[in-house]
Amino acid sequence: MFKKLFSYIIPFNIFKQKSTISQTLEVTWTDGELVLDSKNTNYSYGSLQRILRKGLKFIGFEKIQTMDKILVLGVAGGSVIKTLVDEIHFEGKITGVEIDKAIIKIANEYFHLDQIQNLEIIIDDAFEFVLKTKDKYDLIIIDIFQDVRMPNFLFEAFFIDRICLLLNSKGFVLFNTMLLNEKQKQLNIEFFNAFDSAKYTATILHKMEELNELIIIENKF
Repeated sequence: MFKKLFSYIIPFNIFKQKSTISQTLEVTWTDGELVLDSKNTNYSYGSLQRILRKGLKFIGFEKIQTMDKILVLGVAGGSVIKTLVDEIHFEGKITGVEIDKAIIKIANEYFHLDQIQNLEIIIDDAFEFVLKTKDKYDLIIIDIFQDVRMPNFLFEAFFIDRICLLLNSKGFVLFNTMLLNEKQKQLNIEFFNAFDSAKYTATILHKMEELNELIIIENKF
Protein backbone atom coordinates (compact mmCIF):
# COMPACT_ATOMS: atom_id res chain seq x y z
CA MET A 1 0.00 0.00 0.00
CA PHE A 2 2.89 2.38 0.83
CA LYS A 3 4.43 1.90 -2.63
CA LYS A 4 1.10 2.60 -4.30
CA LEU A 5 0.53 5.78 -2.28
CA PHE A 6 4.14 6.94 -2.74
CA SER A 7 3.78 6.51 -6.50
CA TYR A 8 1.46 9.55 -6.64
CA ILE A 9 4.55 11.60 -5.75
CA ILE A 10 7.20 9.73 -7.74
CA PRO A 11 7.17 6.45 -9.74
CA PHE A 12 8.23 3.46 -7.63
CA ASN A 13 9.96 0.61 -9.49
CA ILE A 14 9.40 -2.88 -8.08
CA PHE A 15 10.84 -5.11 -10.81
CA LYS A 16 13.43 -4.80 -13.57
CA GLN A 17 14.70 -7.37 -16.06
CA LYS A 18 16.78 -7.47 -19.22
CA SER A 19 14.99 -8.62 -22.36
CA THR A 20 16.44 -9.80 -25.66
CA ILE A 21 13.35 -8.41 -27.41
CA SER A 22 12.68 -5.16 -25.57
CA GLN A 23 16.07 -4.37 -23.97
CA THR A 24 14.62 -3.72 -20.50
CA LEU A 25 11.30 -4.59 -18.85
CA GLU A 26 10.17 -2.73 -15.73
CA VAL A 27 7.14 -3.00 -13.47
CA THR A 28 6.46 0.29 -11.72
CA TRP A 29 3.84 1.86 -9.50
CA THR A 30 2.88 5.15 -11.23
CA ASP A 31 0.07 7.41 -9.98
CA GLY A 32 -1.34 4.54 -7.97
CA GLU A 33 -1.35 2.16 -10.92
CA LEU A 34 0.91 -0.79 -11.72
CA VAL A 35 2.36 -0.40 -15.23
CA LEU A 36 4.76 -2.29 -17.49
CA ASP A 37 7.40 -0.29 -19.37
CA SER A 38 10.30 -0.94 -21.70
CA LYS A 39 13.40 1.27 -21.66
CA ASN A 40 11.79 4.15 -23.56
CA THR A 41 8.03 3.64 -23.62
CA ASN A 42 4.94 2.35 -21.84
CA TYR A 43 4.18 -1.27 -22.75
CA SER A 44 1.00 -2.03 -20.81
CA TYR A 45 -1.48 -0.26 -18.59
CA GLY A 46 -1.05 3.47 -18.05
CA SER A 47 -1.14 5.49 -21.28
CA LEU A 48 -1.19 2.44 -23.56
CA GLN A 49 -4.35 1.09 -21.95
CA ARG A 50 -6.00 4.49 -22.37
CA ILE A 51 -5.00 4.61 -26.05
CA LEU A 52 -6.36 1.18 -26.94
CA ARG A 53 -9.51 1.75 -24.86
CA LYS A 54 -10.28 4.76 -27.07
CA GLY A 55 -9.91 2.56 -30.14
CA LEU A 56 -12.21 -0.09 -28.68
CA LYS A 57 -14.72 2.59 -27.72
CA PHE A 58 -14.66 3.89 -31.31
CA ILE A 59 -15.56 0.39 -32.54
CA GLY A 60 -18.24 0.16 -29.85
CA PHE A 61 -18.25 -1.80 -26.60
CA GLU A 62 -21.69 -3.30 -27.31
CA LYS A 63 -20.57 -4.43 -30.75
CA ILE A 64 -17.47 -6.07 -29.28
CA GLN A 65 -19.59 -7.91 -26.69
CA THR A 66 -21.37 -9.76 -29.51
CA MET A 67 -18.15 -10.98 -31.14
CA ASP A 68 -16.93 -14.58 -30.93
CA LYS A 69 -13.18 -14.46 -31.52
CA ILE A 70 -10.57 -11.76 -30.91
CA LEU A 71 -6.90 -11.95 -31.86
CA VAL A 72 -4.31 -9.84 -30.03
CA LEU A 73 -0.94 -9.61 -31.77
CA GLY A 74 1.48 -8.33 -29.15
CA VAL A 75 0.29 -9.09 -25.62
CA ALA A 76 2.96 -7.56 -23.35
CA GLY A 77 1.34 -7.14 -19.91
CA GLY A 78 -2.12 -7.70 -21.33
CA SER A 79 -3.77 -4.36 -20.60
CA VAL A 80 -6.00 -4.45 -23.71
CA ILE A 81 -7.07 -7.97 -22.74
CA LYS A 82 -7.98 -6.71 -19.27
CA THR A 83 -10.06 -3.96 -20.87
CA LEU A 84 -11.86 -6.52 -23.04
CA VAL A 85 -12.64 -8.78 -20.09
CA ASP A 86 -13.10 -6.42 -17.14
CA GLU A 87 -14.69 -3.37 -18.80
CA ILE A 88 -16.33 -4.62 -21.97
CA HIS A 89 -17.19 -8.03 -20.45
CA PHE A 90 -16.25 -9.90 -23.61
CA GLU A 91 -16.95 -13.61 -23.08
CA GLY A 92 -15.80 -15.06 -26.42
CA LYS A 93 -12.36 -16.50 -27.10
CA ILE A 94 -9.28 -14.27 -26.97
CA THR A 95 -6.09 -15.51 -28.60
CA GLY A 96 -2.98 -13.58 -27.58
CA VAL A 97 0.25 -13.97 -29.57
CA GLU A 98 3.48 -12.81 -27.94
CA ILE A 99 7.06 -13.48 -29.01
CA ASP A 100 8.68 -12.69 -25.65
CA LYS A 101 8.34 -15.47 -23.04
CA ALA A 102 9.79 -13.21 -20.37
CA ILE A 103 7.05 -10.64 -20.74
CA ILE A 104 4.30 -13.25 -20.36
CA LYS A 105 5.92 -14.48 -17.15
CA ILE A 106 5.79 -10.90 -15.85
CA ALA A 107 2.19 -10.49 -17.04
CA ASN A 108 1.16 -13.61 -15.15
CA GLU A 109 3.00 -12.72 -11.96
CA TYR A 110 2.15 -9.04 -11.63
CA PHE A 111 -1.04 -8.62 -13.68
CA HIS A 112 -2.58 -12.13 -13.25
CA LEU A 113 -3.10 -12.68 -16.96
CA ASP A 114 -3.14 -16.45 -16.45
CA GLN A 115 -6.36 -16.14 -14.43
CA ILE A 116 -8.41 -15.08 -17.46
CA GLN A 117 -10.45 -18.14 -18.44
CA ASN A 118 -11.27 -17.25 -22.05
CA LEU A 119 -7.67 -16.34 -22.97
CA GLU A 120 -5.18 -18.53 -24.83
CA ILE A 121 -1.58 -17.30 -24.97
CA ILE A 122 0.61 -18.50 -27.84
CA ILE A 123 4.35 -17.84 -27.74
CA ASP A 124 5.19 -17.16 -31.36
CA ASP A 125 6.28 -14.51 -33.81
CA ALA A 126 3.16 -12.62 -34.96
CA PHE A 127 4.17 -12.83 -38.61
CA GLU A 128 4.67 -16.60 -38.38
CA PHE A 129 1.36 -17.00 -36.55
CA VAL A 130 -0.74 -15.20 -39.15
CA LEU A 131 0.84 -17.39 -41.83
CA LYS A 132 -0.10 -20.59 -40.01
CA THR A 133 -3.46 -19.99 -38.37
CA LYS A 134 -6.61 -21.18 -40.11
CA ASP A 135 -8.95 -19.37 -37.72
CA LYS A 136 -10.84 -16.19 -38.54
CA TYR A 137 -11.51 -13.34 -36.14
CA ASP A 138 -14.07 -10.61 -35.54
CA LEU A 139 -11.45 -8.23 -34.15
CA ILE A 140 -7.69 -8.22 -34.70
CA ILE A 141 -5.70 -5.95 -32.38
CA ILE A 142 -2.14 -5.21 -33.54
CA ASP A 143 0.07 -3.74 -30.82
CA ILE A 144 3.61 -4.84 -31.63
CA PHE A 145 6.63 -2.87 -30.48
CA GLN A 146 10.24 -3.65 -29.70
CA ASP A 147 10.75 -0.75 -27.29
CA VAL A 148 9.80 2.19 -29.59
CA ARG A 149 10.50 0.35 -32.84
CA MET A 150 7.79 -1.28 -34.92
CA PRO A 151 8.87 -4.31 -37.00
CA ASN A 152 8.93 -3.67 -40.75
CA PHE A 153 6.70 -6.67 -41.56
CA LEU A 154 3.68 -4.87 -40.09
CA PHE A 155 3.62 -2.54 -43.09
CA GLU A 156 4.36 -5.09 -45.81
CA ALA A 157 1.66 -5.94 -48.35
CA PHE A 158 1.87 -9.67 -47.64
CA PHE A 159 1.16 -9.18 -43.92
CA ILE A 160 -1.74 -6.81 -44.68
CA ASP A 161 -3.21 -9.34 -47.11
CA ARG A 162 -2.99 -12.09 -44.50
CA ILE A 163 -4.71 -9.91 -41.91
CA CYS A 164 -7.54 -9.27 -44.38
CA LEU A 165 -7.85 -13.00 -45.00
CA LEU A 166 -8.18 -13.68 -41.26
CA LEU A 167 -10.89 -11.05 -40.77
CA ASN A 168 -14.50 -12.17 -40.53
CA SER A 169 -17.35 -10.42 -42.30
CA LYS A 170 -18.03 -7.05 -40.62
CA GLY A 171 -14.83 -7.54 -38.62
CA PHE A 172 -12.38 -4.89 -37.41
CA VAL A 173 -8.63 -4.32 -37.24
CA LEU A 174 -7.30 -2.03 -34.50
CA PHE A 175 -3.68 -1.09 -35.19
CA ASN A 176 -1.70 0.90 -32.61
CA THR A 177 1.25 2.82 -34.05
CA MET A 178 3.81 5.31 -32.78
CA LEU A 179 4.82 8.42 -34.73
CA LEU A 180 8.33 9.56 -33.87
CA ASN A 181 9.50 10.68 -37.30
CA GLU A 182 8.42 11.32 -40.90
CA LYS A 183 9.25 7.78 -41.99
CA GLN A 184 6.77 6.33 -39.51
CA LYS A 185 4.17 8.85 -40.61
CA GLN A 186 4.62 7.79 -44.23
CA LEU A 187 4.36 4.10 -43.31
CA ASN A 188 1.02 4.78 -41.63
CA ILE A 189 -0.27 6.56 -44.71
CA GLU A 190 0.79 3.62 -46.91
CA PHE A 191 -0.85 1.13 -44.52
CA PHE A 192 -4.06 3.18 -44.51
CA ASN A 193 -4.11 3.36 -48.32
CA ALA A 194 -3.44 -0.37 -48.73
CA PHE A 195 -7.08 -1.20 -47.99
CA ASP A 196 -9.53 -1.14 -50.90
CA SER A 197 -12.15 1.49 -50.03
CA ALA A 198 -14.77 -0.57 -51.84
CA LYS A 199 -14.28 -3.38 -49.32
CA TYR A 200 -13.02 -1.64 -46.19
CA THR A 201 -13.64 1.51 -44.20
CA ALA A 202 -10.40 2.97 -42.83
CA THR A 203 -10.17 5.55 -40.04
CA ILE A 204 -7.20 7.19 -38.33
CA LEU A 205 -7.43 8.52 -34.77
CA HIS A 206 -4.63 11.10 -34.46
CA LYS A 207 -2.53 12.20 -31.49
CA MET A 208 -3.42 9.51 -29.00
CA GLU A 209 -1.42 10.53 -25.90
CA GLU A 210 0.65 12.78 -28.20
CA LEU A 211 2.85 10.18 -29.97
CA ASN A 212 0.46 7.38 -30.91
CA GLU A 213 -1.92 6.99 -33.83
CA LEU A 214 -4.66 4.38 -34.13
CA ILE A 215 -5.66 2.95 -37.50
CA ILE A 216 -9.06 1.23 -37.51
CA ILE A 217 -10.14 -0.94 -40.43
CA GLU A 218 -13.69 -2.28 -40.84
CA ASN A 219 -14.62 -5.02 -43.27
CA LYS A 220 -17.77 -3.79 -45.02
CA PHE A 221 -18.97 -7.23 -46.13
